[in-house]
Amino acid sequence: MMDPKSLYQSGFNPLLIQPSRPLPKEIAVIGAGTIGPDIGYYLKSALPSSRLYLVDVVESQLKAAEERLKGYTQKALEKKKLKEEKAKEIMENIVYTLDYKALKDCELVIEAATESIPLKQKIFQSLEEIVSPEAIITSNTSSIPADRIFSQMKRPERATITHFFAPAWRSLPVEVIKWEKVSKEVLDYLFWFFCETGKCPIITDNVICFMLDRIFDNWCNEAAYLLNEATASQIDKVAEEFVQAGPFYVLNLANGNPIIVETNTLQMEEGECYKPANILKSVKEWNTHRPGAKVEVDAYLKNAIRDRLLGILFSQSFDIVDRGIGTKEDLNWGCQIALGFKEGPLELMARLGEDEVQRIIKRFGSERPGFPKNKDPIGEYTKFKRFILVDRIEDVIVITIRRPQAMNALNQVVTGEILEVLQTFHDDPLVAGFVLTGYGKQAFSAGADIGTFPEVLGKREAAVEHSRTFAKVQLYMDQMKKPMVAALNGYAMGGGLEVAIRCHEMLSTPNALLQFPEVTLGILPGIGGCVVPYRKWPQAASVFHEMICLARPLRASEAFELGIIKKICPDYRSLVVESVKRVRELKDNLPKPIEGPVKIPEFVIPEEPKAGNLPLSKEVVEVIWETIRAGANADTLNEALEIGYKGFGKLACMEAAREGVTAFLEKRKPVYKK
Repeated sequence: MMDPKSLYQSGFNPLLIQPSRPLPKEIAVIGAGTIGPDIGYYLKSALPSSRLYLVDVVESQLKAAEERLKGYTQKALEKKKLKEEKAKEIMENIVYTLDYKALKDCELVIEAATESIPLKQKIFQSLEEIVSPEAIITSNTSSIPADRIFSQMKRPERATITHFFAPAWRSLPVEVIKWEKVSKEVLDYLFWFFCETGKCPIITDNVICFMLDRIFDNWCNEAAYLLNEATASQIDKVAEEFVQAGPFYVLNLANGNPIIVETNTLQMEEGECYKPANILKSVKEWNTHRPGAKVEVDAYLKNAIRDRLLGILFSQSFDIVDRGIGTKEDLNWGCQIALGFKEGPLELMARLGEDEVQRIIKRFGSERPGFPKNKDPIGEYTKFKRFILVDRIEDVIVITIRRPQAMNALNQVVTGEILEVLQTFHDDPLVAGFVLTGYGKQAFSAGADIGTFPEVLGKREAAVEHSRTFAKVQLYMDQMKKPMVAALNGYAMGGGLEVAIRCHEMLSTPNALLQFPEVTLGILPGIGGCVVPYRKWPQAASVFHEMICLARPLRASEAFELGIIKKICPDYRSLVVESVKRVRELKDNLPKPIEGPVKIPEFVIPEEPKAGNLPLSKEVVEVIWETIRAGANADTLNEALEIGYKGFGKLACMEAAREGVTAFLEKRKPVYKK
């Protein structure tokens, strides 16, 4: 099995890269058809002050693209996701043109024309005569290897594939292809650039269909082969166990039948087993249902469909890992953020267990011979970090929570992985300490997954134990002899903030926001949030009262003035660099929270407490304040923490918690009776 570092040598966190050039001021997208305008809208939204050129050979396509971009901004304005000034800036400086010569000053050009090798080669030959030698040129293709597209270029080292997923303006992933002639400087820059502008770049090897399309195309093709046994709607219904929407529903949305035929025909270079199902060539639209609708599928047929779909999924996953097409981490993560899988395929293998996976693969091999099988024991494919990245900057370990699709929210797997890294390196004499940060520029961690909370509602002891279990990583951090610094790169909320405050220090970027929103759910921050702040920053006690009891947000600037945040850094990379520096400075001077009772000011509970404009449960606020006060009076930190766990357990048995958590999961405002 490949070494994950052998595919790409830079750090796994793209924002740790020092870019070789600034963000581009002039950018271009070639192709105003299906995906080109969406790529352009993403670029202008991320870089509103830049000038975007949208190029096509058909004027009507350009006019349609202009209307589409106007529609996107108008819808964003109506939904209050954009302000008027930002919308205006996005729509300014967009040039719709038939003239390639207009691109002469562009620093980044992304081609998104028809999937035709001769056409793409012709475009790039023309481009090279127009743009500067330093300009980066990429092609958006889902299947054609880079060497086939860029073979005619004079300077292929500045070119590669950047594969977007629909809708490209919103979908997070971009596959960036490493091939033999692209320079490391360009690959590094693109890896950094896409993350810097809000995407989730994934480096893959230069093979037919790369990594994620290989999964999607064969998933859909296998579904088409199953039409001999079941209807499209039945197959989609069975698939919904694993994905947000079944393959035929997605093919209808994307008009994807011709694409599957084209890509699987290309994959036949690797074996006849990849031959596209003939029915894909004759059907324009599938008769299926909206995801979640009730569809009857008998048990025998369901198991047959399920095994075939899992068989192709696991087969392709084995092949990707065994051939080094992508890392296990990126394969598992990419299937979730790009393809809508509820669990990544390797995570799914781990849950099903080795015997069940082997049974599925054996059956699949007998029904569909020729497809790749695992070369190593199943257990080897499931050994990887699902939700964190681990980089090393000389003597400091940098841990990045990578769940941007959930704003880096925590669950027990995430905290368990963090704990494992701390335990692995804590006694290593070559490691000075740790930095903990979040992936991307939006969030350090937006809290804990709320999905597990309903399981403990109404069960006091179960709720208390839930808090204790979730607190394992914090308790380990409390007794660490090596420093750990939280690098807050955005929102630090709820359980995420509870992890951050247990680090020895916190640094942040200017956009960081600290908040304990638990009271709005009818619960409290039960993993130290009601206790630790008062023992680390007693001077800010009155502010913590409002944060915990009324969900008051605290901006980075105010947190800095109160001494809660040690330093505010201008950007992500400087934040991590400064955090690494602080780890080294703290090495022999670890701060410790107050052990004995702490004196805190009184808090007057409002007659009608609110978090902003949201009415709160006064009953819940009273329990929270009671917990804070009792924790402050405790003789030891451990006793105080136990009071916090029990406070969470008490609230979990109250009607307000059930209403608050249910409302959150149903995406509505809670209505508290008392």
